[in-house]
Amino acid sequence: MTTQRTFPDDFVWGSATAAYQIEGAADEGGRGPSIWDTFSRTPGKTLNGDTGDVADDHYHRWAEDVEHIANLGLDAYRLSISWPRVQPGGSGEFNEEGIAFYRTLVAALAGKGVKPVVTLYHWDLPQELEDAGGWVNRDTAYLFAEYARRMARELGDTVDVWTTLNEPWCSAYLGYASGVHAPGRTDGADALAAVHHLNLAHGLAVQAIRAELGPQAKASITLNLHVTRADDPSSEADLAAVRKIDAVANEAFLGPILEGAYPEDLLANTAHVTDWAFVQDGDLDEIRQPLDVLGVNYYSTGRVRHFSGEGERQQADGHADSDASPWVGITDVEFLPQPGPHTAMGWNIEPQGMTDLLVSLHERFPHQPLMVTENGAAFADEVSPDGAVHDPLRVSYLHDHIDAVGEARDAGADVRGYFAWSLLDNFEWSYGYERRFGIIRVDYDTLERTWKDSAHWYRRLAATSVLPDVDDVAPLS
Repeated sequence: MTTQRTFPDDFVWGSATAAYQIEGAADEGGRGPSIWDTFSRTPGKTLNGDTGDVADDHYHRWAEDVEHIANLGLDAYRLSISWPRVQPGGSGEFNEEGIAFYRTLVAALAGKGVKPVVTLYHWDLPQELEDAGGWVNRDTAYLFAEYARRMARELGDTVDVWTTLNEPWCSAYLGYASGVHAPGRTDGADALAAVHHLNLAHGLAVQAIRAELGPQAKASITLNLHVTRADDPSSEADLAAVRKIDAVANEAFLGPILEGAYPEDLLANTAHVTDWAFVQDGDLDEIRQPLDVLGVNYYSTGRVRHFSGEGERQQADGHADSDASPWVGITDVEFLPQPGPHTAMGWNIEPQGMTDLLVSLHERFPHQPLMVTENGAAFADEVSPDGAVHDPLRVSYLHDHIDAVGEARDAGADVRGYFAWSLLDNFEWSYGYERRFGIIRVDYDTLERTWKDSAHWYRRLAATSVLPDVDDVAPLS
């Protein structure tokens, strides 16, 4: 007889969303345009030409969604603020109507006993700032800090955790190097400048929030740290390939944020792309700020090997296809297709990667609390004749990855919570509405919400902190 895995009573169970993916109301309430409005409305940039103009219409249906969150029994809900909704141009006047929306939302969550975890930037940069250079422009970092200060003043201690940035890797490399995300630029030097200015924005924002609310304000950042395996672990060339990817993917953020320095191999590997002159004296001190929790997003792993230069280089890195690479400065590494099973995104399913990542972070930063801020899977869900959505593959995915979090905790990792991605089916960036990650289904014609089996399963987990069996999906009475 096996004992079911149990988590401590203070372990945080949550779910997550992002403003542009669910809110809709793109031209309402004084909201200005973002880079994702511009990008998604450009023909050929998103699957089926989908945009976030309506999305899940959360802007109008937020009260219904808060009820779903409460009924799921979640301890916390991770949302993001749309910068152009509260400050349409990214500088200058703030929009009181937009601020009121978030003030009402976080108050409603708190009133239900749900802790709001607020992400200040989940990729929807005001278009006016992009027109002025975007994250390649150093000024954007300082404007972001002022935006963070204002949100701290407006929402105050109703917010449990302030997360500065979500996945700056995507913002920098997919937005400015491979161009598959907004703003769709393809310049490696710009991407590395964006890396630094995003890091700087994070550090400045943490300081601004604590200056406004006091040192007790809890600050975080969420990173999508890549777990990359060598195709041949006995090959020095393949191991070197892993280190090169790790430098661009992980060390470009972990180094300055937690250690106050960019690693020498990153600087050396990209010296032919940029001289890093955008790093000014004092920047690294500004960036390195104490974090109350480090957010970790995990979905899959990668497999690489040294590329000899012969034949066509494979680029099965799990990101959308582009003639330009997000792996700035790296031309002698190729990503190999991963064995299955896979999700609808084509990403391999490897729960062990979750354990390995969390344990490695703990070993390197033993005093840094961790939180899994995104984990989940897209599958081709179907509505059954009885109106239910049976999603056993997603339930199995969640079960196995949460079990992997438990294994990391058993190994000593200070992991304090888990947020399922996502609460709702939503606009999945360049993949439009075809990829469904939600534990709650959204009918994009009627906008009706329907709990999937995974929602019922997750509710049971949140209620008991005991990992349910994968077939334990009956609604709780």
